[in-house]
Amino acid sequence: MIVRELFSAIWVSLKVSGLAALVASLLAVPAALSLSSREFRAKRAVLLIVQTWMAAPTVVIGLLFYFLLGRTGPFGSLGFLYTQNAMAIGETFLIFPLILGFSYTALSQVDKRARLTALTLGASPAQAARAVLREARFPLIVAVLAGFARAISEVGVAMMLGGNIRFETRNITTTIALESAKGRFSSAVVLGTLLLILTLGINLLVNLGIRSKD
Repeated sequence: MIVRELFSAIWVSLKVSGLAALVASLLAVPAALSLSSREFRAKRAVLLIVQTWMAAPTVVIGLLFYFLLGRTGPFGSLGFLYTQNAMAIGETFLIFPLILGFSYTALSQVDKRARLTALTLGASPAQAARAVLREARFPLIVAVLAGFARAISEVGVAMMLGGNIRFETRNITTTIALESAKGRFSSAVVLGTLLLILTLGINLLVNLGIRSKD
């Protein structure tokens, strides 16, 4: 494997997974805040759906968006299939419930009096919400990092929606699958080790964040 291919795969992984984590976080954290701050009849059903969604196989999600984004699908005219955009959309859908679930747990553990106290002191609902988010900022960071780690290490969505196109949609995991299929196990091991190092780096960031909180 040439160095250019290696760096291209790394860049695609970081770019697509980073974008997916960002978009999923912008959607999941407000949703988790809303779920944790109010009670309604369907809340238990919503949480059950989220938990089930978290366990969905990546190939199922990849297949779903393959039909949605394919030429004959409802969104086929967008031309997203076999692009980084398609990969980012699929990975966003994949990690959204993970970030939502972790964020909900984190926000549920915040003292309920924090929001009420902020409102009593004259804060607006938005300011009170920011106060709650600030109290849970470190667990929320952990949730986002966990989502990013999940996105960068998956292969089903990336393969089905990206097509493993050289220098375009080929990322670390699809390159590992390709090199293994070709019998180039040394290259696959190198990339696998790199992926483990990236995951280790994420865990170190999480631990440093927790320690700084303490």
